[in-house]
Amino acid sequence: MVTRLSKLFVRTLREDPAEAEVRSHKLLVRAGYIRRQAAGIFAWLPLGLRVRANIERIIREEMAEAGAQEVHFPALMPREPYEATGRWEEYGDLLFRLQDRKGGDYLLAPTHEEAFTLLVKDLYTSYKDLPLTIYQIQDKYRDEARPRAGLLRGREFTMKDAYSFDYTDEGQDASYEAQRDAYERIFQRLGMEYVIVKADAGAMGGSRSEEFLHPTPVGEDTFVRSPGGYAANVEAYETPVPDAIPYDDAPAPVVFDSPGTDTIDTLVAHANAVVPGAPEGGWTAAHTLKNVVLALTHLDGSRELVVVGLPGDRSVDDKRAEVAFAPAEVEPATADDFEQNPLLVRGFIGPWSAEGAILGEESATGIRYVLDPRVVEGTRWITGANAGDKHVHGLVAGRDFASDGTVEVANVVAGDPAPDGSGPVALERGMEIGHVFQLGRKYAEALGLKVLDENGKQVTVTMGSYGIGVTRILAAIAELFSDDRGLIWPEAIAPFDVHVVATGKAQEAYDVADELIAGLEKAGRDVLFDDRPKVSPGVKFGDAELLGVPQLVVAGRGAADGIVELWDRRTGERENVSVAEAIARLTA
Repeated sequence: MVTRLSKLFVRTLREDPAEAEVRSHKLLVRAGYIRRQAAGIFAWLPLGLRVRANIERIIREEMAEAGAQEVHFPALMPREPYEATGRWEEYGDLLFRLQDRKGGDYLLAPTHEEAFTLLVKDLYTSYKDLPLTIYQIQDKYRDEARPRAGLLRGREFTMKDAYSFDYTDEGQDASYEAQRDAYERIFQRLGMEYVIVKADAGAMGGSRSEEFLHPTPVGEDTFVRSPGGYAANVEAYETPVPDAIPYDDAPAPVVFDSPGTDTIDTLVAHANAVVPGAPEGGWTAAHTLKNVVLALTHLDGSRELVVVGLPGDRSVDDKRAEVAFAPAEVEPATADDFEQNPLLVRGFIGPWSAEGAILGEESATGIRYVLDPRVVEGTRWITGANAGDKHVHGLVAGRDFASDGTVEVANVVAGDPAPDGSGPVALERGMEIGHVFQLGRKYAEALGLKVLDENGKQVTVTMGSYGIGVTRILAAIAELFSDDRGLIWPEAIAPFDVHVVATGKAQEAYDVADELIAGLEKAGRDVLFDDRPKVSPGVKFGDAELLGVPQLVVAGRGAADGIVELWDRRTGERENVSVAEAIARLTA
């Protein structure tokens, strides 16, 4: 099939759009693949739809290979199923909520676990119907606070979401592996580098959770990996817990004056001047216990303060805190919070005070107190004494203070040990392009999805959920396969197989182009023909580079002799060959 550029609904731009931040956003708009409608919302033009359709074709082929069947749900969904699973509240401001003319509550679905579960409940009743995996490719909606980077983080986006249904855990494991393997094949066919990392399930719930991350500097996710093969999203990294330390010979804690030391840096400097017993090299931030006050807003609207104790050379990672305290919203305590809790002495907070709590009793501040896993029994600390201009040294964990548990909120730094012992981790940036979950029975229990097993007993179905961001993948590929001049699509998803460019005013160029196109069409190739008669060669070549079809043929100066120029956009190589040779190479 041939598409003539003179008739194609496209207009290329020479300048980057003002709002574009990353290369994919700039090039997809300039090349006429998408157009902005509002923040995080884009219209798809013919070229963009062609590429998206090719990505979806690959996904559909691999889903079929994995035994999944396609269905399709509406984006507009009623409130009740999401309320039954608790996600009407859990999603918070991310949901687009609306009402119909009768006052009924609806949402634009951010994901469809509830709909899939209810569909299977409606149709299946026996273990003989399982296993089952069904999927859809459909638009999703999330009210992102800061939509950015074009298609990489939008408010409307296209996803492939698959769901498996089994009545045994062993069956669920097999379904999970089948989808995981299919994802690997999909990304390999798309030519995308990926890393499979341990991840947090978040609002989706469930147990086993892995992300497919594409390493890229423009990614919004940070992940860690070790030389020995460990890989995890930073939110899912688990701190190796040190062994407890004997403290039978530890002296009693000592309170000391510390005026003007309300930061870790000033405390360390002062401790090196006045606190005895410093190790070789002196006291450092790692010897101090930092106490950070966080405010949690729970789903019922209640507000709770919590104090987190962590080594002073660490800081609270916002994403890890969100995961640790989910589904509550997390923010730093405010001035009002401190004013309403007079036992919180800002800059001098600690888990102990000479006049206050002792081990086993209420915390010294009267507020829930949790610790970083590194603060194990027997470790000794310099920390706040819960009095103005006062700190304490020689404070022993497990002897002088206890906690209400441990929490993973400290930042991960390069060189931290991998929890599986496979070496120190490095930190890298990545973009989530796929996510696989073992949901377990959370949604089936909430919505009553049960089947009869071999013994005629009702059992709750166990589920898996598997998502791929179709439009995000398209943008990621545009980031990866492009240069300063334009896009360079992989052959598997390019909008056309060949881009033929006729240049000059001589009719011979157009005659040779027609001969070439006829041969390509006969072989089943999809051709874009730049037949614009009054456009200069420079503009045509510029558009060819921008549009990104990897194989180009130029019919120009050598047309009278039956010669065309083969141009490989991926390598930049150009070669003059006969029309017959060009057809042979492009249809091999």
